Amino acid sequence: MDQDRELIELSGTIDSVIYKNEENGYTVLRLRDENDESVTVVGCFPYASAGESMIISGGWMTHSVHGRQFKAEFAQRLMPSGEKAIYSYLAGGAIKGVGPATASLIVSRFGDKTLDVIESEPERLCEIKGISPTRAEQISKSFRRQAGVRRLMEFVCSFGLRPILAMRMYKYYGDKALALLRDNPYILASAHIGGRFAEADSLALEMGVEGNSRNRVNAAVIFELSHNSGNGHCFIPREKLAAVTAELIGVETEEADESIEQLIEGGQLMYEEIAGCRACYLPELYEAERDAAEHFAHMCARHFDEEADTASLIEKLEKKQGIKYAALQRQTLELALKNQIVVITGGPGTGKTTSVRAILAMFDRLGIKTLLTAPTGRAAKRLTELSGQEASTVHRLLGAKFDEEGERVVFSKDESDPLDCGAVILDECSMVDITLMDALLRAIPAEARLIMVGDADQLPSVGPGNVFSALIRSGVVPTVRLTEIFRQNEGSRIVRNAHMINKGEHPDLSENAGDFFRLRRMQAASSVETISELCSVRLPGKMNIPPCDIQVLSPTRRGELGTVNLNRVLQETLNPRSAEKKEKLFGELVFREGDRVMQIRNNYDIMWHSEDNSQSGTGMYNGDIGQISSIDMEAECLTVNFDGRLASYGFDSLLELEHAWAMTVHKAQGSEYRAVILALSASSQMLMTRDVLYTAVTRARELLIMVGDDQTAYRMIDNFRQSRRYTALRVRLRKLCGVQ
Repeated sequence: MDQDRELIELSGTIDSVIYKNEENGYTVLRLRDENDESVTVVGCFPYASAGESMIISGGWMTHSVHGRQFKAEFAQRLMPSGEKAIYSYLAGGAIKGVGPATASLIVSRFGDKTLDVIESEPERLCEIKGISPTRAEQISKSFRRQAGVRRLMEFVCSFGLRPILAMRMYKYYGDKALALLRDNPYILASAHIGGRFAEADSLALEMGVEGNSRNRVNAAVIFELSHNSGNGHCFIPREKLAAVTAELIGVETEEADESIEQLIEGGQLMYEEIAGCRACYLPELYEAERDAAEHFAHMCARHFDEEADTASLIEKLEKKQGIKYAALQRQTLELALKNQIVVITGGPGTGKTTSVRAILAMFDRLGIKTLLTAPTGRAAKRLTELSGQEASTVHRLLGAKFDEEGERVVFSKDESDPLDCGAVILDECSMVDITLMDALLRAIPAEARLIMVGDADQLPSVGPGNVFSALIRSGVVPTVRLTEIFRQNEGSRIVRNAHMINKGEHPDLSENAGDFFRLRRMQAASSVETISELCSVRLPGKMNIPPCDIQVLSPTRRGELGTVNLNRVLQETLNPRSAEKKEKLFGELVFREGDRVMQIRNNYDIMWHSEDNSQSGTGMYNGDIGQISSIDMEAECLTVNFDGRLASYGFDSLLELEHAWAMTVHKAQGSEYRAVILALSASSQMLMTRDVLYTAVTRARELLIMVGDDQTAYRMIDNFRQSRRYTALRVRLRKLCGVQ
């Protein structure tokens, strides 16, 4: 709306809500104005319900489809008063668990005092036949929550910020949220709320915080460290931290450095000069890196004097498994027998799985109880299938949960209550960041062995640090690098081309044969059409590969060949709208029964149960993939089936899900799929790298199809860009082990 145009004021009562978006508060409603005329109003009205009175400021506009509408810029909302308005409000479904019949009974009993009773005297609702004390409390709780969220949303919206931030604030802080936000606007930028620093800063400045106030500069310093931890850094050099902070908020570098000094003195930052670098850490990352280095150093120094005849033991294992171990695999067994920690790395087809099975069999023969774990649910499932023994995610193994404030993750397993085992085998180690690694090390018994398995040439962890690579490069951890491609994999072009890519060589992409194909498409639109056809017709019809066994990957989320657009197209192709399928609109997404979806952040509170109700538990983890089995519009929730585990999501929790027919290569780490279709799309140089392509290719088990331009693949191979991460784990470990 033109800011110079004078705003018009409109007042009335909501007749009905036509459309509402829980994510951003956008609402279309019918308002009965003072002249008793019905007006269509659009704007941000979170939790708007029939019966509310409103005073709105805005202006008239003409929509190309829906005609004349009043677009609201600001709104003052009043709870309904009078029996008729209160009945309309309750009967319209404003409060969970109250429909027209119950609304009529409540209003008949309490009249215009109804809302006061619901909020402050819920026990009086039990005077109505059919309302139990439990139900009365649930009705009151729903009303109080809605009122609190609405007040918070109105405050947030009045500053032009996203309403979803208010939802998260209320989730973590309840009725204290508004007071906390007024006291410290920068709480919006904390990791558990997920707001951008720019949003929190905008709010703070509008609330009167000075541009160079110490609180503002301190918040900017913390933000820069936190933001860069998401880029893989454990610390930032002090001079660089001061410079980027000053640039971010437009203050002098000296002022930023003064804030750094103050934060160090107050213990909010940790400072250490290490390897010639003046390193500034967030306290939790400093402790994780330091403690992990100490644990690793102790393990490197610990050796076992096993009396077992190694040669005889290996011979018995070979006979039992019906194979002959290669020289490096025999060396792996010998190292695992004698050392407390061993690292095994290698590319596809080099025998990592065979080595894990052999170590597991050896430990079993020696009576050593072994736990198997991996960083993601899909990686743990794959490890279970390959080893024949149950594996779990690291988070589930350690009993991850939120603390009482709901702000940070804590683990039930640690030094005071260690894991019950004599050995741990950790797969897909390249994905494990420093904080998760530290948590696992704390929970491993002092005498237990640790076998770390992974591919060091894959993408590093999304979180801070580069643990697996640091251990290998340290030169102090017993390490086996498997290099031989075994006979059963020699004919696989996936394996052969993956090794060529890793060496920087260009495979012949015109050779369409075996398990590796390239479909050359020069235009993004034709690539999208081809990918859709492959998933829906060609692979299911010609190769008997159902859509559920096909995974589309892309380096990026954006653009025509990004995952956002590909998921939209594949949803309409593989799970189109139908009268038999319920669906829920959430922001720009439509969640539909039958959709393939992915959990996109760790949530330790989500409850799940098995399909036969024989098992139950809590926690769904970043990367878990499932299918929407049902949507309940009355209960305002949907149920997702994660490989036999059923989890329920309220409509206000749908930010934790996204569609998963297509996913980024980063999200696919640790997983393996029967068939992979890789969308070759030009993107930022940060994403178009050799390790991204290598990781994508190695996700395919039976079939890989590249769709796009060959030159994009060759440019990725040539772009051996490995961004430097600020982490001192390797330096600390070498120093603790007495190596210069």
